[in-house]
Parts: sequence; structure tokens; C-alpha cells
Amino acid sequence: MIGLVLAAGAGRRLRPYTDSVPKALVPVDGTTTILDICLRNLAAVGLRHVVVVVGYARQAIEILRPELELRHGVDIELVVNPHAEDRNNAYSLWTAREHLHDGALLVNGDTVHPPTVEETLLSHRHPDGPEVLLAMDTTKSLAEEEMKVGVDGEGYLARITKLMPPAEAAGEYIGVSLIEPAAAAPLADALQATWERDHGLYYEDGYQEYADRGRLVRPVPLGPTTWVEVDDHTDLARARDVACRC
Repeated sequence: MIGLVLAAGAGRRLRPYTDSVPKALVPVDGTTTILDICLRNLAAVGLRHVVVVVGYARQAIEILRPELELRHGVDIELVVNPHAEDRNNAYSLWTAREHLHDGALLVNGDTVHPPTVEETLLSHRHPDGPEVLLAMDTTKSLAEEEMKVGVDGEGYLARITKLMPPAEAAGEYIGVSLIEPAAAAPLADALQATWERDHGLYYEDGYQEYADRGRLVRPVPLGPTTWVEVDDHTDLARARDVACRC
């Protein structure tokens, strides 16, 4: 299994920090960036080969790559998303499809969280279990912006969307998921159908397409977890507090 970080986004709401670097390289604890935390978490659960999908300002990550490898004890392979600024992250994940065949622990490059999230997903793997596991916060109060998760009577994914009324959601997907090797080809097909339908769709819409095709996706409740998705300056201020405790 590999680590996989989606770090192609521009993070326009974080300017001027992102004028010349991608969102994943915004510092959240001294010189520690969001990408540092992603790599640290993946290394903490024994994943030493990490694929990073880059796009906007990718040269900044390319330059730092040797330093990041040495700092976190990982080998980093870069995959370029040539449409990072005109297509959403369903396309970003699809660009890494050839790297899913050994399984992947996927982390959004804008999420600050502790390694217990990765540990929890790995602990829920089962040979006869679902092919995709999603880390889900069931304690946070939900509003319009969150990626909300609905489950069926057996605990499998029924719906994942920002458009769901909060009262109908079981929790929020926090941007970390485990993709088993058996999911590689069918998930790639679902992602392709998703971004071809609408370039603005998220990879979570690809998970919905995957589930709608009869494949099993299980959201995994995390329990109380301190984390933040960094979209704007308010999030960044909170991330700096969270990072000190990760």
C-alpha cells in the first residue's frame, strides 16, 4: 500500500500565502506545512512510498522534494495534474489511477489531523470487507460547506455530498480514505465517468458513482478527533492551533 496526497489545488482563498505555492505548502506550525503533516502521518503508519499529485505551482513541491523525503523518511513520486486549475479533484485522483493497484491511503493536501485517523482506517481493514473506507467525524456540528455522509441500515455509504441537509447526515468525511487494491480499476472507471460528466465535481462524487454501481464503501466513525480542513484564513488560524497538538 502507498500513501497518496492530493496537493494540486491553488487555494485562492488563502492568498497571499498561495501566490507562489500550492495550498499544501502553507505553513501551519513554524516552518511545518500542511504537506509535512500529511507525510508525517503516512510515515507514522509505515507507508514509505508516497505519491503526491501536483498541479498549481508544482515547481515549489518539486524543489522541496529531496528535503521532504529526508525529513520524513519517505520516497516521493510526483504525478502532475495538467488541469489543476480548470478541473476539480475528481480529475486529480483519476490522474493517480495507475498507482492505486497496490492500494492507497489517500489524504487531502489541505487537511490537518493527527495520525490516529490513518491508524483507525488501517485497523478497520478486513479481507472480506469493503474496498473503500472513509474517515468520518460524527461529533462535529454540520453546516452547508461540509462534505456530509449518509449511511444505509448496514452502515455502508448511501450518499456523500455537500448538498445534503445536515440533519440527514451521519457525519462529515474529513478527507482521508483507504482504497483497497480491488477497488483500483472500478474506482478509476467511476472517477472518469464523474469528471467527464462535469469537470467541477469532487472525487467524493466519484465515490458516490462507485457506490451507485453496487460497490461497497464504509464510512468509519473516528470518535472525538481534532482536525481542520484549511480553505481560508479562519481555517488557517485554527490549523495552527491544531498542528501544535498533532
